[in-house]
Amino acid sequence: KHNCKVNEFILLGFSVDWQVDIVFFVVLLLVYMLTITGNVVIITATWVDRRLHSPMYFFLCNLSFLDAMVATAIAPKMMKDFLSKKKAISVSGCIAQCYFYFFLGTTEFILLAVMSLDRYVAICNPLRYSIIMNIRLTIQLMLLSWFGGFFSVLSPIIIISKLPFCGPNIIDHFFCDIEPLIRLSCADTALLEMIEFSLSTIVLLSSLMLTVVSYLYIITTILRIQSTTGRQKAFSTCASHITVVSITYSSCIFMYIKPNQDSEVDYSKGVALLNTVLAPLLVPFIYCLRNTQVQEALRGACRQKKTTQ
Repeated sequence: KHNCKVNEFILLGFSVDWQVDIVFFVVLLLVYMLTITGNVVIITATWVDRRLHSPMYFFLCNLSFLDAMVATAIAPKMMKDFLSKKKAISVSGCIAQCYFYFFLGTTEFILLAVMSLDRYVAICNPLRYSIIMNIRLTIQLMLLSWFGGFFSVLSPIIIISKLPFCGPNIIDHFFCDIEPLIRLSCADTALLEMIEFSLSTIVLLSSLMLTVVSYLYIITTILRIQSTTGRQKAFSTCASHITVVSITYSSCIFMYIKPNQDSEVDYSKGVALLNTVLAPLLVPFIYCLRNTQVQEALRGACRQKKTTQ
């Protein structure tokens, strides 16, 4: 039994040679810079171009902001650890990182469900879209996403902040994930684990069900469209969102499909790396590559910049 109070945790990260750490640092720095740049470009293009002043792109702005914040919650500390011999983080800093990661991630799941609802109204009720998806409802849905994420993660984090940590203080991960953090407590955490599992299941399943049901109606409506051009146009407005939803939910599902015990930790780290570093980078590129309106807005911004020079 360890009786001393823990003041800091040690993050093992990927436990590789310092030469490899330098390579990882450079790669992560490039990925992080691209992530921030890509998401800032999406936000700027959406606000500058009047053609993108619609609920769909308002939600996209929120999604880009969330992705930039998820990357910021993890990447800077991770880069610092690649250059440090002692990969330490204070207990309060660890709990804060855990909270922000899960708060932002949960908000993103709810927001993706809201975006699918927006696409359902746009394709299944196009004539009433501007009446249904008015400014008031759009802001309410955005606030629902943020407050839903904030409050669903708040109670488990408050409980974690009051847990005693008596040692050991080693977290076999590159950031303060909730499961390894709970395991390090020297108190009974059965109730906390049940609360955490219940809340995450409710958020995940309810947002996934809303997304699936919305897209079932969308697909049915698209198939009824007579012209091929009409079907392609209707589907193109959903293509980017479907791709982002697929990446987000599949990476989350893989977190729960554990392989054998020996490779479980490395597997979790690999999937978490996809979730925290690569997914936020992919979103702006997906929307830039697959969405013609975003492409047109970016071309227009580039032309405007050239003429002002």
